Amino acid sequence: MEIILDVTDLHIEFHDHETPEVAVHDFDLMLGKGEIVGIVGESGSGKSMSALAIAGLLNRKTLTKSGRIMFDKHDLLTCDRKTLRSYQGDEISIIFQEPMTSLNPVKRIGWQVEEPLRIHHPDIDKKTRKMKAINMLKDVGLENAADVYNMYPHELSGGMRQRVMIAAAMIGEPKILIADEPTTALDVTVQAQIVDLLKKINRQQGTSIIFISHDLSLVNQLCQRVIVMQKGNIVESGKTVDVFTRPRHTYTKKLIAAIPKIDLNGDGDMA
Repeated sequence: MEIILDVTDLHIEFHDHETPEVAVHDFDLMLGKGEIVGIVGESGSGKSMSALAIAGLLNRKTLTKSGRIMFDKHDLLTCDRKTLRSYQGDEISIIFQEPMTSLNPVKRIGWQVEEPLRIHHPDIDKKTRKMKAINMLKDVGLENAADVYNMYPHELSGGMRQRVMIAAAMIGEPKILIADEPTTALDVTVQAQIVDLLKKINRQQGTSIIFISHDLSLVNQLCQRVIVMQKGNIVESGKTVDVFTRPRHTYTKKLIAAIPKIDLNGDGDMA
């Protein structure tokens, strides 16, 4: 398998207080082309912080980063700002947990979906941008895409807004899509639809996906490999089926034991 992202010994440390606080300690990830890898752990485990570092979105002055994040023969931790910006939102895209805070409330959907094209592909004319945006809105399962194109975020449901975020992330045909808790604010039916959409994107476009979640059942449905994090450390990693059926670390065992199970004895109670 071709490796398109190689993260080695990623270490992130905050210096807000007198004593430095380690957020991520020696994080490693090799992501293959077309692979879907899940990162799981409770809040504060360092999973989202690791993803933000990969996306180049950690710029706090009170923070230090070390290690290597190799992509396209560049170390994203040390490369110049121009090189990093050329990848952000184009070769490497990210979607977040709550689209209402990510979408601009005073800009129409079409304008926002087209934004990566305006930034990274200024040679594309306005008419072509609109056509690409509408087609992408269709591809992510939004009916009446031409109408959605002219709407504002508040006119859409939560599931529709998340699909818009995915459309904006995918319009530049990125090699890597980082999905940071993309289903947390959605009901279970829409969660399943978003997972199916990510599977479709992976299958049809060969996009590599890093899927971050505290929901192990969704990770089990979507990811080929999984990384388990606790307090900034990787405590276990491997093929999803192996980690979930034969967990080795005590923390992983606790996470799996906490997955709700449905008792199908007819009374509808949760086991």
